[in-house]
Amino acid sequence: MMTNLLAVDTSTENCSVALQWQGTFFSEAIESPREHSQRLLPFVEGVLQQGNVALNQLDGLVVGVGPGSFTGVRIGVSMAQGLAFSSELPVFPVSSLQALAQQTIRKHKAEAVVACIDARMGEIYYALYRSSNGIAEPLTDPAVAQPSVKLFSRHNLEGFHTAGTGWDNYSNVLDPENKLKQNADCRLPLAEDMLTIAAHGDISAVDAESLEPLYVRNEVTWKKLPGR
Repeated sequence: MMTNLLAVDTSTENCSVALQWQGTFFSEAIESPREHSQRLLPFVEGVLQQGNVALNQLDGLVVGVGPGSFTGVRIGVSMAQGLAFSSELPVFPVSSLQALAQQTIRKHKAEAVVACIDARMGEIYYALYRSSNGIAEPLTDPAVAQPSVKLFSRHNLEGFHTAGTGWDNYSNVLDPENKLKQNADCRLPLAEDMLTIAAHGDISAVDAESLEPLYVRNEVTWKKLPGR
């Protein structure tokens, strides 16, 4: 099991970094949607300094690969690629939706979660998760759709909690009868929950060159770093 990990995430408005080193956790996070590129590296350097550890001493890197902001996802994935190349570390890609579900399980002991992120343009990214021994396990693949009361009609959502910014604007459309357990404190994913998911061992590591964003929208293509 990978135990010494650094996680970075800029897939949404949050810039979030977390370090797990020899059983101790360090983290930094701030909601700063237009400052990810300026804040991410100082956050990484900060948590490594707090842990008194060098990057190449770690077992691997964890990165939030989306879905979310296209620019934010690119920044996070590019940073993770750069760090992984420089230190020859494997990378564990984690969905921002799964991280939201994990946060809700951590904070509210949720048994099941509907994670939704505002995708702009009148759409949401969403996926359903259940808690399996305290870890967010996917029930559906991440998808994008226009908010509709019919979106979850084939799922029995009794006992489900909500997570993510998608509920900010579309709660009345998605859950008109207010059946779900709303969690206003689980709006944005955090790197610390990505650490938990990766450390559990269900996520397969990739090398830096193979790391790709999870855009969900098919028309968006990813360009790898120059020379890679």
